[in-house]
Amino acid sequence: MLIAGREVVSSRTVAVENPYDGSVLAQVPHAEPQQVSDALSAAARGAAIMERMSRFERAEILLRVSETLRRRETDLATLIASESGKTLREARGEVMRAVETFRVSAEEARRLAGEMVPFDAAPTGGDRFGFYLRVPVGVVVAITPFNFPLNLVAHKVGPAVAAGNAVVLKPASYTPLTALELGRILLECGLPPEAVSVVTGPGDAVGNALVADPRPRVVTFTGSAEVGLAITRRAGLKKLAMELGSNAAVIVTDDCDVEAAAERSALAAFALAGQVCISVQRVLVQESVVERFLSVAAETASRLRCGDQLDESTDVGPMIDESNAVRAEEWVSEAMRMGGRLLTGGKRDGTLLAPSVLVDVPDAARLWKDEAFAPVMAVRAYRELGEAIDAVNASRYGLQAGIYSDRLEDVLRAVHEIRCGGVMVNDVPTFRVDLMPYGGEKASGLGREGPRHSIQEMTELRVVAMRRPQG
Repeated sequence: MLIAGREVVSSRTVAVENPYDGSVLAQVPHAEPQQVSDALSAAARGAAIMERMSRFERAEILLRVSETLRRRETDLATLIASESGKTLREARGEVMRAVETFRVSAEEARRLAGEMVPFDAAPTGGDRFGFYLRVPVGVVVAITPFNFPLNLVAHKVGPAVAAGNAVVLKPASYTPLTALELGRILLECGLPPEAVSVVTGPGDAVGNALVADPRPRVVTFTGSAEVGLAITRRAGLKKLAMELGSNAAVIVTDDCDVEAAAERSALAAFALAGQVCISVQRVLVQESVVERFLSVAAETASRLRCGDQLDESTDVGPMIDESNAVRAEEWVSEAMRMGGRLLTGGKRDGTLLAPSVLVDVPDAARLWKDEAFAPVMAVRAYRELGEAIDAVNASRYGLQAGIYSDRLEDVLRAVHEIRCGGVMVNDVPTFRVDLMPYGGEKASGLGREGPRHSIQEMTELRVVAMRRPQG
């Protein structure tokens, strides 16, 4: 692990495995309670150093990190693919997104500012003027998931550094190696050693200790809604940024390019083996065009090649472990027992689950109502747009949704009535650029990510009121 610039070990270790073949890539430490405390103590010292650092200095560090990631794209992509199971093509895309996330974080570090407060607009403020500053919160705890082991770390560490904070990072136990390598890069690029620590180990031990400790002011977490809820109960008086689960839906109307919508929806459902919060899981298609949609979606799914993620010809890699693949296979079987029809896929080989398209999955099936996090897509026909919008909103989640339509009135209705953090028009909910305010409603979380918006979560406002001289 990295604690205050030092590489440390512990008495226990956790194996990191390749999801495709189960080979052990590395052993990382299971952090001991004292080591967790040491990391937080170092961060408290680092926060004081970071607060004194100029915006220019923070920005320069972040730019150097961005440039280093770009130079090391190939090595980092191989590491990401090896431990996460995503294909090399997908891993290269993640590295380049992280390059952008750190670059935008550097730009936002330079722009970080408060604004004037019009005290004289109040009856008792006529003899005062002033402003507010945005100041660092101090210590940020970041807990990250396995599916984007570099870029979702970048989305927490980049803004935290830009805002002038110190960070203690707890990466997913499945994928700690990329986070550890990023920690080394941050130090190489000039970040003070006390400003970043990367501690490894299970969430129920290491993560819980970090969350419950009184020293952090912010906890930023990406993961399941269930774990997010547990964090809110444990954290106490802290600022929380929660990017949680989803059950992303697409609405397809009868006037759009149905074939294009079907292909794009299928590709978005099966990318990263469906293990993305905004993977397409449910599709509601107007009944007059549903057969056209299903034909293209099933054909797209059936031509995708599953296999070793390190093989350049692979389109869909393994799920993160066999237990999750077994769960997804059971959900497909349950949906079929409840009346759903499987058009393609459904077969599992170890951690590989063939891209699966089902139709007529009922509301009560887990494949329709819960977060699958697997390469599965459930399609249902609808008659009127209001029916489709109601089906999207029936989910307890509300991260992002999509609508394909050439009718402006339908698009505007969907934008205003769908209860999600983002509505993608003539695109799938899987669309995201890293500077946008990304986040959800309902059980999909609290707050927004994207460097500018994360910095707002990771700073405090300090109001300054100055009395004018009399005379």
